Amino acid sequence: MDAHRTARPWLTPRGTNLALLVVLLLVYATGAASEATGAPGGWWVTSAHGVAALAVLALLPHKRRVVARGLRRARSTRWLSLVMAALLATTLLTGLASATGLVTGVGNLGILWLHIAGALVVLPLVHWHALARPTRPRRTDLSRRTALRAGVLGAVSVAGLGGTEVAVAALELPGARRRFTGSVETGRLVPALLPPTSWLDDRAPTVDAGPWRLAVADAAGTSHLALGELAAFSTTRRVTLDCTSGWYSEQDWTGVPLSALLPDRGSARSVLVTSRTGYSARLPLTDLDRLLLATAVGGAPLSALHGFPARLVAPGRRGFWWVKWVDRVELSSAPPWWRPPFPLT
Repeated sequence: MDAHRTARPWLTPRGTNLALLVVLLLVYATGAASEATGAPGGWWVTSAHGVAALAVLALLPHKRRVVARGLRRARSTRWLSLVMAALLATTLLTGLASATGLVTGVGNLGILWLHIAGALVVLPLVHWHALARPTRPRRTDLSRRTALRAGVLGAVSVAGLGGTEVAVAALELPGARRRFTGSVETGRLVPALLPPTSWLDDRAPTVDAGPWRLAVADAAGTSHLALGELAAFSTTRRVTLDCTSGWYSEQDWTGVPLSALLPDRGSARSVLVTSRTGYSARLPLTDLDRLLLATAVGGAPLSALHGFPARLVAPGRRGFWWVKWVDRVELSSAPPWWRPPFPLT
């Protein structure tokens, strides 16, 4: 019996599938969280995503044996499993390429954008695969042996992340100059080099500055301000815009603090900022004193692609919070979490 135990693999096929399922859930959870993290204090979320991704790599040799056994069976959905495997491999490779900085993009598409797109496309296939080939948990899965193996896998992954970062820095690879979010610097203090990125299907609307009015609603009521009234404010803040497509840029933004526009907070719990396109972002009231409604960047009025006539500047938050073409800001009694995980138009 002792010899039999010694000969057993470190992970059985069933154990491999369960471990991969758990690790992939961690990869997606930390990946989604890292996309929403822009403040330096959130570095640990991105690091946790890297650790989880390396745990997937560590499990691949064990999964290879499971796949080889499965390919010997005749299944009508085999092709779908192979597509899923190819997409997962692409997602892992683009993530590694982003971490090292050796590949910044393919054509006009940033490598980090491709990494995120691959993860989103493969997610339904992972869900289908888990349901089509269920591996049911057992009470023995919570044994001391399982905990020890999980600890070893975690330690190996943490060491792998540390080793990767040391190697990237030692070899002076481009990835060493990334921000903690994985983004690379673009056009610091040069607004002309600021990429005109927008969220999904948003397109720059044509806005006539003359009749344009900003609707401002707080506990005292609703008012409408012309662009000239906003331009009378000259608060300038140097803030970093970190876009989820893989770049960041520090710029000098000039405009009016939202706290000045919304002085009567009443019982509000959040602030809702809405674009002319229908895009919106709901932020916690605790952010209000940091938010700026910018009408200029680098001393010049905003261009149409960068949000003319006004855009939100949200320090410490990723680019999808920075609403462009703003035409309404309002205080709301709704809690800040009353919104989809990512904005919709």
